[in-house]
Amino acid sequence: MTQVPPAVPGAYPGSAPPAPVFPASAPPAGGSVAPAPPRGPGVVPPFPAPPTEGRRRRVGLGLGIGAGVLVLACGGGVAAVAGLGVVMTNALNEQAQVVIGDYLTDVKAGRFGEAYDSLCARTRATVTKSEFTTDAQTGTPLESWSIGDLDLASVDLAVPVDVKYSDGSTGELEARLGQDQQTGQFQVCSVEE
Repeated sequence: MTQVPPAVPGAYPGSAPPAPVFPASAPPAGGSVAPAPPRGPGVVPPFPAPPTEGRRRRVGLGLGIGAGVLVLACGGGVAAVAGLGVVMTNALNEQAQVVIGDYLTDVKAGRFGEAYDSLCARTRATVTKSEFTTDAQTGTPLESWSIGDLDLASVDLAVPVDVKYSDGSTGELEARLGQDQQTGQFQVCSVEE
């Protein structure tokens, strides 16, 4: 035989609600009752908002670090661009000095055909090899030279050249450069006073 548990009042629909349970002792005579303990999860804290101690300092620190990273990145970019500009200028100066030095070495050594072949296309279109050779042979022979820096602001890429002639005199010349259309390399177009 199975036993059925006794019915609990108020546990089923239509049953009477349970009777209130009173403590064994009556409340004190003054009418003051001790507050009830907190209800557990979901208890309302005794302050209106969560504490904000250190929040401003953390936000300020985060913004400061972000600004520092931004300054470093921008500063590094500016430094990289400046460095690239210096390196490119030095490379162009070096290339110009080599081309002009080779040209002047050929002229000094009397290799006028090689000097003419190293001229830019626009000069070779206006001056023949024999005219160039005649002009180079009639001039005072070179002894030494000092090649300056390329003027990137000039339209015709001018480079100053200080020369010393075999007779002991000196002169200040200007080498004008052009670029080979196929290779992009510098070529001497003229060296004149």
